[in-house]
Amino acid sequence: MATNILMPALSPTMTEGTLARWLKNEGDAVKAGDVIAEIETDKATMEVEAVDEGILGKILVQGGTEGVAVNAPIAVLVEDGEAVPSGEAPKAAPKPEAAAAEAPKAAPPAASKPAGDAPKGDRVFASPLARRIAQQAGIDLSGITGSGPNGRIVKADVEGASAAPKSAPKQDSAPAAQPQAAAPAPAPKAPAPAITAPHTAVPNSSMRKVIARRLSESKATVPHFYVTMDIQIDALLKLRADLNARAPKEGPGAFKLSVNDLVIKAVARVLRQFPSVNASWTDDAILQYHDVDISVAVSIPDGLITPIIRKADQKGLAAISAEMKDLASRAKSGKLKPEEFQGGGFSISNMGMFGVKDFSAIINPPQGGILAVSAGEQRPVVKDGALAIATVMTCTLSVDHRVIDGALAAEFIAAFKKVVEDPLSLML
Repeated sequence: MATNILMPALSPTMTEGTLARWLKNEGDAVKAGDVIAEIETDKATMEVEAVDEGILGKILVQGGTEGVAVNAPIAVLVEDGEAVPSGEAPKAAPKPEAAAAEAPKAAPPAASKPAGDAPKGDRVFASPLARRIAQQAGIDLSGITGSGPNGRIVKADVEGASAAPKSAPKQDSAPAAQPQAAAPAPAPKAPAPAITAPHTAVPNSSMRKVIARRLSESKATVPHFYVTMDIQIDALLKLRADLNARAPKEGPGAFKLSVNDLVIKAVARVLRQFPSVNASWTDDAILQYHDVDISVAVSIPDGLITPIIRKADQKGLAAISAEMKDLASRAKSGKLKPEEFQGGGFSISNMGMFGVKDFSAIINPPQGGILAVSAGEQRPVVKDGALAIATVMTCTLSVDHRVIDGALAAEFIAAFKKVVEDPLSLML
């Protein structure tokens, strides 16, 4: 039976994406688990795996197509020897206007029945792979509820049924669904300004649209509070130079520490001391995270992404350095996995490499704080009543004031300053 391969939702906020390229051609055999295409989401480029087996009979959406709606048919999968159905593919449902928080959870690509092929009588709809597994295991497909589109039974349903104990018989009738309240009409969009000056219109990518929406929501809904301190980093720079001088230049143990690596380690140490900062706001409770997972802002050609150093407080400097280099490299090439950039309890944005003297960062919801790190530069300072020269960097902590009070923010950045100015504590 011919089935449609649908555009998958690969992240909770995804409503559309770009079908970057097909890795299978029409007429190729497809097995469950085969990578068949690459999809560009609002965050990264991801591989899409098939959940059914068959022949890729027809490609409906060509590689490079932008704005493909989630759940829109992108190809037709047929059984071996089956003809590709004639006629147009079913039209995709209108794009949802719901907020990102109400978007469906990420799901793997699925296959659905073509339009007009509705169930008749007691016919059971299942993928070819699911039918074969059920036949070999002696399982009656009529007693299985499918999790695929339109209730279609897939491999996972059959495997779950073979492992699960016999369930009680189904009731003949189900309670009627409660009527849903009509969704409020969306607010009218502001008219675009009339621009008459010569210009070039650069279309907004999916990532740029998401960045714009999330930053606007953050500034509009999160009460930002800022605390700034100047921190001397001469001792930190000396420790970095000493460790790099002792590090192997080649081989598996080779490393070269950056100032950012030391900053990540210092933030992780202080977050462990202040669990109230490693937290998020909800209406019912403030969520304090058990792990110190730090999101680090990385600039990429189309915007910004924040790969995560998981359990940073438990890792050494060499491990943090190697992991950060790998994450940054794959972020710029669009090869991060969703779990490598979704989540995190606190963020760092470092623009010191650009020579920025001072800036304030916007909080990355639902996190409660972000540290903005500027460039280290030589400045006049007063030491023991005398004028001296020191390398100083300005750091600004932005916090969600619902989660972190002013005094707590001041205590946190003061503790961070102490660790950075006495960096040997990072080695303990």
